[in-house]
Amino acid sequence: MTKSLSPAAHAVWHAYETANCDPYLIDPRRAGVAAALRALAVRINGADDIRQDVLDIAAELEGAFIADSTP
Repeated sequence: MTKSLSPAAHAVWHAYETANCDPYLIDPRRAGVAAALRALAVRINGADDIRQDVLDIAAELEGAFIADSTP
């Protein structure tokens, strides 16, 4: 028997699983992790620096593949 996820964990997992991206522009795994981090960031209250760090990591993951694939 598997334990069901809390609503917060489910939101993060759902964001990861349903991340929509063009696989020619970004690695779908990076898009999924970035989406999960964004879902996590909205749940961080009262810690603006930490929330911004999480969002910056998500943006870096999304941008890294594009930067790596440019000539």
